[in-house]
Amino acid sequence: MAEPLSVAVRRGEIVESVHRVHAVAVRDGEVVAEAGDPGLPASLRSSAKPIQALLVARAREDLDTDDLAVAAASHYGMPMHVAAVRELLRKTGGSEQELDCGLQDGRPAEPIYHNCSGKHAGMIAVCRERGWPVEGYRRADHPLQQALHEEVAAAAELSTDDVETATDGCGVVCFALPLERAARAFARFEGIEGGGRISAAMRARPELIAGEGATDTTLMQTLPGWIAKGGAEGLMCAGSSDGLGIALKSADGNSRALRPALAAFGELLGLDLAAFAELPVENSHNERVGAIANL
Repeated sequence: MAEPLSVAVRRGEIVESVHRVHAVAVRDGEVVAEAGDPGLPASLRSSAKPIQALLVARAREDLDTDDLAVAAASHYGMPMHVAAVRELLRKTGGSEQELDCGLQDGRPAEPIYHNCSGKHAGMIAVCRERGWPVEGYRRADHPLQQALHEEVAAAAELSTDDVETATDGCGVVCFALPLERAARAFARFEGIEGGGRISAAMRARPELIAGEGATDTTLMQTLPGWIAKGGAEGLMCAGSSDGLGIALKSADGNSRALRPALAAFGELLGLDLAAFAELPVENSHNERVGAIANL
């Protein structure tokens, strides 16, 4: 097994901390590159959102690019994001009062501003199309969450018994996969029913997936033809239109290590992510006093 990638935080010449990042790339079901442990269990958290959005893509052929993109998003709560969620609710007969994602610190005290509101709007739409009750849609015993468990397992080519579950920050079920299986799911995502529509929406509107400056948004803007979705605790999953999937996990959960790690791992795969190789460390005077970069 290859060593994990090492990303150092330097202040001047002082190394203040080092993050270890595990990474794996999969094509046609086979590992083609790795750093660290490809079998590392990883909680997908928000990286599962494109997979969770498959059900709404299948349920509603009338939904457009913005609808599908925001259904797969962890958005910044900007006006364009909130408008997209409201439009998705309007088209599918939902309401803001039905959003059961809770409130988020630092944002207006309305559920629609939560970064998961697009996902929840899509879930409500699926319930209506399937004839399932909207009430309780986020609970583990609801048929929607059981269907999503099956969907994540199928994308990773596993049984549901092999996909451990817990409760996400917004209250729905979240899922854990070995890092290699997360990469496998993104490698084959576009070929899954509904995956082509979700992928096209993500590529067309990367700024809806998170927001300006976010690593997944910027990765999609940097690599045409790719989709990318970050998850909490330092996870990043991405897939190309020609069937290459990658997954990276910062062992300590710190996402600041992801861009330099993506640059280093991308180089192994022939991807030009040189712009990600170094992040500045600044002080309160906006002076650059160090950098975050690969060792």
